[in-house]
This record gives sequence, C-alpha cells and structure tokens, in this order.
Amino acid sequence: MFGLEEQKNKKKKTEDFVFQLEDDFKNYKKKQSHLEHIEQQINVIKKILREGEEEGEFDALGTLLHGYTSAVKVIARFSNKESR
Repeated sequence: MFGLEEQKNKKKKTEDFVFQLEDDFKNYKKKQSHLEHIEQQINVIKKILREGEEEGEFDALGTLLHGYTSAVKVIARFSNKESR
C-alpha cells in the first residue's frame, strides 16, 4: 500500500547477496589461511619500513600497512559476530 511493497522487495534482494570472503570466513581453515597471508604481508612491510625507504614509498607502504591491519580487525569482528 502506498508504494511500500516495492521497498520490501528491494530489501530482500540486497540480503541475498553474499561476498565470497564471507563464505571463506565461515570455513575455519580458509579464514586462517587469509589471516596468515595478511600477517606475512604485514611482516614484509614492517621489515621494509625498518630498513628505510624513500619518502614517497614510505608513505605508500604506511598506508598499505594500515589497510592490512584494518583487514585483520574486520576479520576478527566478523568471526566474533558469527559465533554469537
């Protein structure tokens, strides 16, 4: 009534979409594999930053490092929500 039926149908369509990573995180081994890969990348970036790089690369690597650490936090939150 009053056009609200269309909104209900739109909500159902968006809830059906699931990212591939969400499916991977439901599987413990795949989630651990992703986490290990991210941790390896973090360690490589930290090693490069300790050795010293040019200013442009230093900023880019710092941004990348923040992205990887954020990904670890998101994965941890995702697994905490799933276990509840």
